[in-house]
Amino acid sequence: MIVKRTCRPLLLAAALTRTGQAVLRAAPPGGRARWERTNHAGRSVGLYAGPAVAVGAGIAAARVHPAAGAAVLAAGVCGAYDDVAGDHRRGFRAHLRALRHGEITSGAVKLFGISAAGLAAGAVLKERPADKLLAGVVIAGSAHLVNLLDVRPGRAAGAVLALGAPGLLRQGPGARLAAGAMGAAAAVLPDDARQRVMLGDTGAHALGAALGAAVVAGNRRAGLLAHAVALVAAACCGDRVSALARTLPG
Repeated sequence: MIVKRTCRPLLLAAALTRTGQAVLRAAPPGGRARWERTNHAGRSVGLYAGPAVAVGAGIAAARVHPAAGAAVLAAGVCGAYDDVAGDHRRGFRAHLRALRHGEITSGAVKLFGISAAGLAAGAVLKERPADKLLAGVVIAGSAHLVNLLDVRPGRAAGAVLALGAPGLLRQGPGARLAAGAMGAAAAVLPDDARQRVMLGDTGAHALGAALGAAVVAGNRRAGLLAHAVALVAAACCGDRVSALARTLPG
């Protein structure tokens, strides 16, 4: 029964992601040039995977809990804005520094937007005030972590599969949310690893938020606190996390 319950969201997310990617590739809104980017190796890749992942993971999460689905889709929208209007500055400090000088960067919009979405979802998913706050940190922090790992083909999607797998051993909504995140990641991983598409901020943040929602649904306060501390530490050492991801085999 547990396997059946986790297979449904996994297969749903995978099917929606593959279908969405195929539709966008066949008829990209605004023309193909708008969806093409150059990756680290100088190859031209498409951003089709990002929106497809956000929709696939978001719908699968919404079927488990509407608040989780809303957080995933919101993270994807914030990431999409950064994909379209993003600048070269990286890291929280650079965007906050710009904000102090009156400049609202796409990174600042993403930071506050995803944080707000995480806190809103946490307020619904948990009952006690401290748990609500920790849940918001976990969802937003997970979204940021997966984006930090998206520095080479296949790194982010592979990390979601690895980090989400333990969640399948749990019972209840946490396992189903983890399955949805893994289904979307698995659907895009082959094309991502072969440098045919890239997740972009849209897909990376959506996958991370889906993974964070699974952690929130599957843990009580002690687990939430441990994950929140680890995610804040990863955010503070963001450059090191990204550098480590570049060294991993892919």
